[in-house]
Amino acid sequence: MPPLTSEKQQVHDFWDAASCGEVLYLHGSARADYELHARKRYELEPYILEFADFESAKGKRMLEIGVGLGADHQRFAEAGADLSGIDLTERAVDHARRRLAAFGLSSRLAVGDAERLGFPDESFDLVYSWGVLHHTPDTPKAVAEVWRVLKRGGTAKVMIYHAWSLVGLMLWVRYALLRFRPWVSLRAVYARYLESPGTKAYSTREARQLFAGFDDVRIRTVLTHGDLLESMAGQRHQGPLLSVARKIWPRALIRKFFPRLGLFMLIEARK
Repeated sequence: MPPLTSEKQQVHDFWDAASCGEVLYLHGSARADYELHARKRYELEPYILEFADFESAKGKRMLEIGVGLGADHQRFAEAGADLSGIDLTERAVDHARRRLAAFGLSSRLAVGDAERLGFPDESFDLVYSWGVLHHTPDTPKAVAEVWRVLKRGGTAKVMIYHAWSLVGLMLWVRYALLRFRPWVSLRAVYARYLESPGTKAYSTREARQLFAGFDDVRIRTVLTHGDLLESMAGQRHQGPLLSVARKIWPRALIRKFFPRLGLFMLIEARK
């Protein structure tokens, strides 16, 4: 892989210190540890199961961009996909390899860059990426790479962050309004305070522009455990204010009146 730009190196270093969910939900590298991590993951994010539709990947040549700790990658392998996977960090690739080995599964895993996929044009029937492409500095280039490596008629299943979310609002209140800096934009707040440096979030209109080269683009947003304060807040955000908010958060009202203000934007697009 070519040398990383300074922006991408910052993203790499953030996630190479701890893969997503590792600090909170993975406490070892034995089979039982990975089983517990998967259980926690799908309890917190049950919409993954319907969106990924793992069983439908059987016999398909597929690529996962950003394997992370490998829970979804494992499910695709178990379903019988002809599987490849990349991640920007050595840490994640090592985790995914150990995980698959623990279950007697295999995949072609490598360190790789979402903006420079090392595969020929029209290589895959399915490209899957959950919560990754908004972290790379040039997200439009990464989406273009997804389009390039997909076969005609192939499908991309991608989750990126939704700008108009309750998570975004909470971050803006904490890091802009309560610091008497209401002029700080939501875009800047996401980039500075949500996970790795430069993280982006998109409106549905912006997402459609990103995927304009695809046919039959379907987009929906879902309320997450983060929007509903049903879980730990991740690797960067803790404190007494958050603990109080968890106790008084009006989850039922949010589900009823603001169901579209979720952080996760689920995109399914056919080439």
